[in-house]
Amino acid sequence: MHYRNGREAKNGDSIVHINHDGTSVCAIGYLVEAQPGNDYCNGRIAQIQSPGASACLCDCLHMDDLAKLLKEKGLDKRPAGK
Repeated sequence: MHYRNGREAKNGDSIVHINHDGTSVCAIGYLVEAQPGNDYCNGRIAQIQSPGASACLCDCLHMDDLAKLLKEKGLDKRPAGK
Protein backbone atom coordinates (compact mmCIF):
# COMPACT_ATOMS: atom_id res chain seq x y z
CA MET A 1 0.00 0.00 0.00
CA HIS A 2 1.48 3.29 -1.06
CA TYR A 3 0.51 6.94 -1.28
CA ARG A 4 0.60 8.94 -4.50
CA ASN A 5 4.22 9.94 -3.90
CA GLY A 6 5.30 6.32 -3.32
CA ARG A 7 5.57 6.46 0.48
CA GLU A 8 4.41 3.29 2.21
CA ALA A 9 0.93 3.61 3.73
CA LYS A 10 0.19 2.34 7.23
CA ASN A 11 -2.99 2.31 9.27
CA GLY A 12 -2.87 5.19 11.76
CA ASP A 13 -1.05 7.57 9.41
CA SER A 14 -2.39 11.12 9.31
CA ILE A 15 -3.32 11.78 5.69
CA VAL A 16 -4.72 14.34 3.27
CA HIS A 17 -6.99 12.90 0.56
CA ILE A 18 -6.72 14.90 -2.64
CA ASN A 19 -9.03 14.43 -5.61
CA HIS A 20 -7.90 12.46 -8.67
CA ASP A 21 -6.55 15.49 -10.54
CA GLY A 22 -4.82 17.06 -7.53
CA THR A 23 -6.89 20.25 -7.52
CA SER A 24 -8.62 20.02 -4.14
CA VAL A 25 -8.53 18.36 -0.73
CA CYS A 26 -11.40 15.93 -0.14
CA ALA A 27 -10.67 14.93 3.46
CA ILE A 28 -8.10 15.17 6.23
CA GLY A 29 -7.80 12.49 8.87
CA TYR A 30 -6.25 9.17 9.85
CA LEU A 31 -5.94 6.09 7.65
CA VAL A 32 -7.92 3.13 9.02
CA GLU A 33 -8.99 -0.29 7.77
CA ALA A 34 -6.45 -0.35 4.92
CA GLN A 35 -5.66 -3.83 3.59
CA PRO A 36 -2.41 -4.73 1.79
CA GLY A 37 -2.47 -5.63 -1.88
CA ASN A 38 -4.14 -2.67 -3.54
CA ASP A 39 -3.49 1.07 -3.72
CA TYR A 40 -6.99 1.91 -5.04
CA CYS A 41 -10.21 2.14 -3.00
CA ASN A 42 -8.35 0.62 -0.11
CA GLY A 43 -8.97 1.94 3.38
CA ARG A 44 -11.06 4.55 5.09
CA ILE A 45 -10.36 7.99 6.49
CA ALA A 46 -11.31 8.77 10.06
CA GLN A 47 -11.89 12.46 9.43
CA ILE A 48 -10.59 15.13 11.76
CA GLN A 49 -12.92 18.03 12.32
CA SER A 50 -12.49 20.87 14.71
CA PRO A 51 -14.80 23.73 13.74
CA GLY A 52 -13.47 25.95 16.52
CA ALA A 53 -9.80 25.51 15.70
CA SER A 54 -7.66 28.63 15.50
CA ALA A 55 -5.14 29.14 12.73
CA CYS A 56 -1.63 30.55 12.72
CA LEU A 57 -1.62 31.75 9.13
CA CYS A 58 2.15 31.41 8.91
CA ASP A 59 1.57 27.65 9.27
CA CYS A 60 -1.16 27.40 6.61
CA LEU A 61 -1.38 27.09 2.83
CA HIS A 62 -4.23 28.11 0.55
CA MET A 63 -5.71 25.08 -1.25
CA ASP A 64 -4.79 26.57 -4.65
CA ASP A 65 -1.15 26.79 -3.56
CA LEU A 66 -1.17 23.18 -2.34
CA ALA A 67 -2.56 22.09 -5.71
CA LYS A 68 0.19 24.05 -7.48
CA LEU A 69 2.89 22.38 -5.36
CA LEU A 70 1.42 18.96 -6.11
CA LYS A 71 1.46 19.71 -9.83
CA GLU A 72 5.06 21.00 -9.73
CA LYS A 73 6.14 17.74 -8.07
CA GLY A 74 4.19 15.60 -10.54
CA LEU A 75 1.78 14.44 -7.84
CA ASP A 76 -1.35 15.82 -9.51
CA LYS A 77 -1.93 12.57 -11.44
CA ARG A 78 -2.71 9.11 -10.12
CA PRO A 79 0.00 6.50 -10.70
CA ALA A 80 -0.74 3.68 -13.15
CA GLY A 81 -2.73 0.79 -11.69
CA LYS A 82 -1.09 -2.45 -10.70
